[in-house]
Amino acid sequence: MTKENVKRYTVLGILFFLPVAFLLLLLPAKHHYIPLDIVKYQVNELSGFYGEQETIKLEDHISVVGFWGLHPMEESVSASNIKEMIYDKFKGFKKFQVVIVVPSSAKAEAEKLKAEISSYEELTYFHLVYSSPSSITSFYSGLKTQQALNSDLATDEVFIVDKDLNQRGRLDDREEKEKANNKPSKELTSYNTIKIAELKNKFGDDFRVLFQEYREKRKGTFQSSDERRAYEIKPDHEQD
Repeated sequence: MTKENVKRYTVLGILFFLPVAFLLLLLPAKHHYIPLDIVKYQVNELSGFYGEQETIKLEDHISVVGFWGLHPMEESVSASNIKEMIYDKFKGFKKFQVVIVVPSSAKAEAEKLKAEISSYEELTYFHLVYSSPSSITSFYSGLKTQQALNSDLATDEVFIVDKDLNQRGRLDDREEKEKANNKPSKELTSYNTIKIAELKNKFGDDFRVLFQEYREKRKGTFQSSDERRAYEIKPDHEQD
């Protein structure tokens, strides 16, 4: 075998085995992620609201909450995005639901819009709930947001509420570049359903992180941020 062939095979071997060795090193490592922030504790339950067939509640569910207002058909783009980019992607997760708040006077129009976005599929975990304008305003005021309901009691924003009635989001939504440039911190308390990139990236990432948290809680392996931090600073002989 010539020297050129030896060099060639040596280089090819290195190029092949280095990625494999790197992956093997990663296998024993534990994946530590940051749980999705609680941006507000104890939002209001849907007291005084009624659903299409039964009482709908937020507690013990992982909910995406939206508001279609007095003229739901005007929210058709938002509604379609909620169905295609949120409901269709996450409907298989345990305890997931979409809850859309609508004034009682707009019930017929809301049901028509839901039928239009259903694509002949029964939206089992997509609920419409109804109440008076004052009850809707009161419920909305219990959420943390920088976006006010419009005059029709609608908004393009949706909110994540966990099983314990805590609102989830990001306490610091800055990009790494913004942090490096010492830009002031900003919260993300809701997600805009018209902005496709925000739904695909921020909402999608955040919702998966929340499901991972509950998956670990079911397995008994979940650690809060404080617990993880305490574990990481323990001496090696004290760690599991």
